[in-house]
Amino acid sequence: MAARIIAIANQKGGTGKTATTANLGIGLARIGKRVLLVDADPQGDLTKSLGLGDPDAIEVTLASHVENIVNDTPLDPIAGIVRSDENVDLMPADIRLANTEASLFLAMNRERVLSSWLAGLRGGYDYILIDCMPSLGMLPVNAFTAADSVLITVSAEYLPVVAMTALLKTIDRVRNQINPGLRVEGALLTLFDGRTRIARKVEGLLRSEYGARMRVFETCIPRAVSASEAPSAGMSIFAYDPNGKVAAAYARLCEEVLCGD
Repeated sequence: MAARIIAIANQKGGTGKTATTANLGIGLARIGKRVLLVDADPQGDLTKSLGLGDPDAIEVTLASHVENIVNDTPLDPIAGIVRSDENVDLMPADIRLANTEASLFLAMNRERVLSSWLAGLRGGYDYILIDCMPSLGMLPVNAFTAADSVLITVSAEYLPVVAMTALLKTIDRVRNQINPGLRVEGALLTLFDGRTRIARKVEGLLRSEYGARMRVFETCIPRAVSASEAPSAGMSIFAYDPNGKVAAAYARLCEEVLCGD
C-alpha cells in the first residue's frame, strides 16, 4: 500500500509545525509504522531538531532532488535520506532550498516537482510527513500537490487563527486546480495553556468557526518547557520527556490520525 502523505502547514511561523512533524512521525514509528519525514523548509529546523547537526554541511538534501528534477538529471530518490536514532527516516533541508524555490517558477510542471520525487518512495513507507516552510509559496504548494491531506497547526493565539483563512483558500485552489483528492486532515491547537483566557477563547473560536467544515483535533498540544528544550537536545519529546504531558498529547494525536485512515 502506498504511503499516506500529510503536509504540516501554516504560513505563520511559531505554530509548532516542526515539533508536530517530528513528534507525530516518531509517535507513529513507535507503534510500528514506517515513516519518512521531509524537511521542506530552507531553515532546516526539522533537520536540526533531530540531532543531525548543521544542515548546510549535508551534501545531499531536498534541494538536490528539486534541482535534479527541474534540470531533468537522474538522481536516486533515496539519495540523502538518513536514519534517525528514533526509528524514522529523514530527508534533510538546507539553505539551498530557498534558491531552489525561486527556480521552480520557471520549471515545467512546477507544482508537481515534489510529487515526482515522492512517487519513487511511497511504496516504502506507511506515512510521509512534510514540514512546510511558513509561507504560501511554491514549496508549500508543491507539498499540497503531493499530499493526501494537510494538517494545520494553530498556536493558541489570536493571529494564527485569523491567518487560517488565506491558508484554506490556497488549499482550496490546489484542490480545485491540481490535486482533487486533497483534504484537510484537521486543525491542531498547539502551545496551549488552558489556564489563560486567550487560550480558551482561541480554542472556542477555532471549534466554532471551523469545526463545521473540518476536523479540529480533540487533542491540544500543551505549552511546556520540555517541548522547547527537546529540539536543542536533538530528541523528540518521547525521548526527552517520555512521561510528560506533551508526550502524552502527541500519543493521543497519533491515535486520532490513525482513526482518519
